[in-house]
Amino acid sequence: MALPIYKNKKVTYADYLTWPDGERWEIIDGMPYNMSPAPSRRHQKISGTIHFHLQKFLMNKKCEVYASPFDVRLSEDYSQDELTENVVQPDLSVFCDKSKLDEKGAIGAPDLVVEILSPSTSKKDMSEKLLLYQKFEVKEYWVVDPEGEDVRVFVLDENGRFYLLSILKREETLKSKLFSSLTIPLEELFAE
Repeated sequence: MALPIYKNKKVTYADYLTWPDGERWEIIDGMPYNMSPAPSRRHQKISGTIHFHLQKFLMNKKCEVYASPFDVRLSEDYSQDELTENVVQPDLSVFCDKSKLDEKGAIGAPDLVVEILSPSTSKKDMSEKLLLYQKFEVKEYWVVDPEGEDVRVFVLDENGRFYLLSILKREETLKSKLFSSLTIPLEELFAE
C-alpha cells in the first residue's frame, strides 16, 4: 500500500504511527523508506546466528539484544512524536541502558547495531544509516555483507566519529571492541 503524499513536509514518528500494519518502514531525516521485500533466507540465517551469539554472550549481563522488526527512534528531542524524524529497524541492536526501552521499542541509540546488507538496502546501510548511527553515537556498528562474505566493524572514536576498525573475511573471527570477550567465528555466519 502506498503512503499518503507528504508534499514539502518531512514525515515523523507521529505520521509513522498512522501507517497501515503489515508493512515495514524506516524514516531517516524525515524521509520514508519501504523495507519490502522481506529479507532473504540467507540474510535471516546470518541474523539468527549473530543473535544466538549475542544472546548467549549477554546472558546474565545488563545488556539486551533485539532483532528486527524493532523500532529504534532517534531524535534531538524525544518530548513529542512529531519531533522524531528517525525511526530505524536495525537487523540487530544491543541496549545496555534499559531506560531507553519502552513498549514501542527504543528511544535513543543502541550501544551496538548490526546491519546485514541486501541488494535493496546496502546503499542506505553504508551511507545514510552509517551517518545516522554516528550522529546519535552508536558505539559500534557491524555491517555484514553476505555476498562478499565479510564484516566491517566501525567504532565510534573520542571525537564522535566512526572509524573502520576492521574488515574481516570468512576465515577470521569477529571480535568486538565494545564487548572485549565477545567473539564470533565468521565461518559460522557464512556456512551454507
